[in-house]
Amino acid sequence: MILSTAQMLDAEAKAFAEGQTAEELMEQAGSQLAALVRQFHPTPGTCRIFFGKGHNGGDVLVAAGHLAAEGWRIVLEPVFPEASLSPLTATQLSRLPSSFVGQARPLVVLDGILGIGIKGDPREPVATAIHRLNYLREHEAAWVLSADLPSGLRDDAPGDPCVKADVTMAMGFVKSCLVNDHATDFVGRLAVADLPALCAPPAADPAQILTPKILSLPPRSFDRHKGMSGRVAILAGSRCYPGAARLCSAAAVKAGAGLVTLIVPSDCVATLSASVIPEVMVWALDDFSVLLNEKWDAFGIGPGLGRERDEMICEFLRRCSAPCVVDADALNSLSGQMDVLRENAGQRLLTPHHLEMERLSPCNGRDRRQWLADFVSQYPVTLLLKGARTLIGNNNSPVAFNTSGHPGMASGGMGDVLTGVCAALIAQGRDITDSARLAAWVCGRAAELAIRENTVSQESLTASDVIAHLGGAFIDLRAGVF
Repeated sequence: MILSTAQMLDAEAKAFAEGQTAEELMEQAGSQLAALVRQFHPTPGTCRIFFGKGHNGGDVLVAAGHLAAEGWRIVLEPVFPEASLSPLTATQLSRLPSSFVGQARPLVVLDGILGIGIKGDPREPVATAIHRLNYLREHEAAWVLSADLPSGLRDDAPGDPCVKADVTMAMGFVKSCLVNDHATDFVGRLAVADLPALCAPPAADPAQILTPKILSLPPRSFDRHKGMSGRVAILAGSRCYPGAARLCSAAAVKAGAGLVTLIVPSDCVATLSASVIPEVMVWALDDFSVLLNEKWDAFGIGPGLGRERDEMICEFLRRCSAPCVVDADALNSLSGQMDVLRENAGQRLLTPHHLEMERLSPCNGRDRRQWLADFVSQYPVTLLLKGARTLIGNNNSPVAFNTSGHPGMASGGMGDVLTGVCAALIAQGRDITDSARLAAWVCGRAAELAIRENTVSQESLTASDVIAHLGGAFIDLRAGVF
């Protein structure tokens, strides 16, 4: 659910009227902020606390208390004199130890300067505090976590100035301003603090925010065998693009498919047979129609195929009754034959990035959510629109916003991995739209885990790194991380 500013204020007022106290909410929010810091930075370092007058300031001060107890050095950065703080925020400040001198890595900054509902651009002394906070991020490699929303972000647009966060933890519910296209670079990665006393009104936006709390992954039955885990066929690769096939098929294996077969042209079968992981079977096949007579639980089609077989791809998608994940060159083959999407014999999941989506249906100035909604209203498919805030939707269920991932995923091969994971989840019996939602979150979380080890940076992250950390992402999903 997504709430407007007015709806969030009403939800808080209703909770208080029913006996919930502001201090109890503040403690819950602050403890989860501290847990989120630990999720991304398991080793204590220095945490600088930027806090304003209101309850957002109290939230980050509670978090500071939890972090201090775990060995973090806390440096307080008050924006206003202590006498001007709200009583509850002043109480939380009084409970903290004195600021430490010196700085240890990692450097984390908590942003609790402003809350929801601000009007206009931030004024002094807030503007100076925001500039200082952003300076720490840009020039001292600080990792910034904003409480509820980045200070300065308004409903209509980012203020001038506005905090640029690496992660924003929404309190109770995501506010509508956090998922606007113009807000993405300020909000960063999204997380949601669970505040059970707050209830969404019936009129709230039904869009889903993808977190482990709503993405279920039940344990496997003990008597499960490979035949119960799905047969996946990956139609990918060519002489010019063998790497895409390797990544896609390996990701399908790592996402739990029982049997993965890579279908490749005969002129590159020798190369790919020698280079795929041992768990992948490789078939040479130049006519996709042969596959229509075989039993498959899911297909992944498109990565590295090239454009030489556009007609064959479209005919296959028209006739295949099994679910298909359609990506890369398979999407490009559809761009001139969109009627195929109305005529296909089975379920289809399309996974375009921005440019591929433009070829299918030009944006023409629409925001990403409307772009997706208009497309799925015309075609009976599930659409996963990749980007910094990946969206998933169809015409029968609310749109979903993915929360995980980081800018290090802006490199080649990430889409190939996603296609393999989607196909594997579908083959294991999951609903096609649910599989897309789960795959988006898991791939993003795997990318986060890769750089948490301090041996991989956002700049050096590869698609292979994401595959290597899929197991940890599934573990985290079951563990209920943010």
